[in-house]
Parts: sequence; C-alpha cells; structure tokens
Amino acid sequence: MKAYHLLHAIGRRRHGLHGFGRAFGGGFMGGDGVPPGRKLSTAELQLVLLSLLAEQPAHGYELIKTLEERSSGFYTPSPGMIYPALTYLDEIGHAVASADGNRKLYTITELGREHLAANKDQADMILLALARIGSRMADMREAFSGLSDADPEAADDLHQARHALKHALIRSRGASAEEARRIARILKNATAEILKKGS
Repeated sequence: MKAYHLLHAIGRRRHGLHGFGRAFGGGFMGGDGVPPGRKLSTAELQLVLLSLLAEQPAHGYELIKTLEERSSGFYTPSPGMIYPALTYLDEIGHAVASADGNRKLYTITELGREHLAANKDQADMILLALARIGSRMADMREAFSGLSDADPEAADDLHQARHALKHALIRSRGASAEEARRIARILKNATAEILKKGS
C-alpha cells in the first residue's frame, strides 16, 4: 500500500527540492469534487481511520470532525467517503460496528490493531502531513484576515493567484532536476518580492 502520496503533496526533502520530481502525485490529488491536494486514496483513508479508532471507538461523524480538526479545516472527508471505508473495515474484520442508539459505533479489532502496527509509520506520516498542511493554510488565512472586508477585489485577486500557483505546482509533478531548480528560483524570487513590503 502506498501511503506516501499525501506527504508528496507537501514535498519531502529526500526527493530533492521539497519533493519536486515525484511530488504532487498519487491518491492525495483531486477527484469526487475534492479540490486537488485534498483527497486521500481509499487505502490511506482506511489506514487513518484505523489509527483514530485505535485511540478510541467513534461514530462516523466523529471521525469526520476529528480529521477536520487535526487538519485545521484542510481535510474534511464527506460521509460518502467515510462510511464506505468504515463498512469495508468492518467487513474485513479490522473494525466492528455496534449499535449505539440510531448510530453505529466503530471499534478497532485485534486484527485491525495488527494491521495498523504493521503500517504505523505510514499512518503517522499521513496524519502529520495533514496537520502540517492545515497549519500552513491556517497561517495564511490569519495573515490575510480582514482583507475581504477591507478590499474584496484585492482578496479575490489573492485567492485566484494562490490557486493558480497551486495548480501550476501540481502540473509540475515529474519535473526534471533542472526544471525543479528553475521553479525553486522563481519561488525564491517571489518570496523576496513579497517580503519587500514596507521595506
């Protein structure tokens, strides 16, 4: 199972320039109405759910909220993603569902714990990546908080620019080392220009 897609989305130093080359690929990429960079593959999601259930039994809705909170709102899987994953975990014996009023409470099984233990590093890295990405997005939202009220047009321009950059980087997956260095120079120059504010 490849549970490293999500880490590639934020870039891993060991693959060169923060993951350029083999970055921005795999399951953590768009689809099903989820913006690019905000989706786990089916196997990754199942592994993450097992990790959360190992902490304590939970309802599907609680698992959705937990993922949303741990990613600072970056990743909020839909019920249409969570419940089929939980049903599958139940079917293969990695989790068991019990009635809790009109809801189902999911608990990890011993078999599920064994599977999680064998893939714990991958599960931990996915959760860590979600937290890091969410933190970065939260910092950006805070940096530009109030801009929409002060100047809606400027806020819209900034929003579009951010999305254009994100999609440009996504399209850069598979870039050569030379191309990665070119992109790095562009980003460094852009950073320097941004930091010139007020100087």
